Amino acid sequence: MNLRQLKQRFMLHLDPILLAGLGGFMFVSLLLLYSASDGSWMRVLSQFINFLVGFAVLWIVANMPLHYVMRAAIPMYVLGTILLIAVALFGEISHGARRWLNIGVATIQPSELMKFAVPLMMAWYFEKNEAALTLKNYFVASLLFILPVGLIVRQPDLGTSLLIGASGFYVLFLAGLSWRIIIGSSLAAIISAPFVWPMLHDYQRHRIMMLLDPSQDALGKGYHTIQGMIAVGSGGILGKGYLSGTQTHLDFLPERTTDFIFAVWSEEFGLLGNLLLMGLYIFVIGRGFIITANASTYFTRLMAGSITLTFFTYTFVNMGMVSGILPVVGVPLPLVSYGGTSILTLMLGFGVLMSIHTHQRLVKT
Repeated sequence: MNLRQLKQRFMLHLDPILLAGLGGFMFVSLLLLYSASDGSWMRVLSQFINFLVGFAVLWIVANMPLHYVMRAAIPMYVLGTILLIAVALFGEISHGARRWLNIGVATIQPSELMKFAVPLMMAWYFEKNEAALTLKNYFVASLLFILPVGLIVRQPDLGTSLLIGASGFYVLFLAGLSWRIIIGSSLAAIISAPFVWPMLHDYQRHRIMMLLDPSQDALGKGYHTIQGMIAVGSGGILGKGYLSGTQTHLDFLPERTTDFIFAVWSEEFGLLGNLLLMGLYIFVIGRGFIITANASTYFTRLMAGSITLTFFTYTFVNMGMVSGILPVVGVPLPLVSYGGTSILTLMLGFGVLMSIHTHQRLVKT
């Protein structure tokens, strides 16, 4: 086998268009992390390794036939649920939250696994019952994501629970859930808000109050929101220039390599840079919708649509949080913020997208 044949075989199940978009995110992430970490090459190298591992997972999943992906639905969901229960019973507490589980060789956060396992399990369930879907099927599918969301809310981890809840809702929506039920449920949620408010943790109520008026505790609960808004606004049209962000490099901006890395980008590259970054996100999301539209089976359509819409939700929530239009919920900017677990989970999803696209293409040819 010559080099050209080896390259063709390696790229057989990889979508070059989507791969180019993901490569663009890796470049942006490494570039931005160098500035956000005050020139820490160790942080940049660590993120580069995270991406290498992520692309390796993507390649493996992209080359995996889709029936193998379907077979993983039940084991992955059951394992994730057991681990969430184990976290509730034996998990490690850090910063007032019980989210991590020590398994000896490493400390893991099982809720990250459920970001993929929940929509996978729901898509598998709908595929098995596609011939005669009834209201009972939608109810059972709802329980499949309500259970893990409830366990994650107790940790507490509002950001992750919202994302998993959103991914589950997207599967229900794509499976044809009636608009009357969606609108009725939304109205019920609004009406029940006064009753849910006392059940929230203090920090969750504070985050919502800070959204309405962060200045009421400018040096405490509202600090993150205020500093993020200052950094985003101070970038102007063209930004202050790479490595020249004052909010970043004078240590005013908190969590600048993770949750608030979008504020670093906004300050240094301005509105024009924001439009370019949003364009990259739109490019990848648009490609995901094209793959969804061309999916040949019920299962692949539900999975592709859920993965794409969840990626959009990640992006919207983080940018809205940093810009001050949404509460601070601890959601990283996808494929840009520092973090190996987040990149691994997202690359797993994009690997499924590529498998859906390329295996369908091979069937047609």
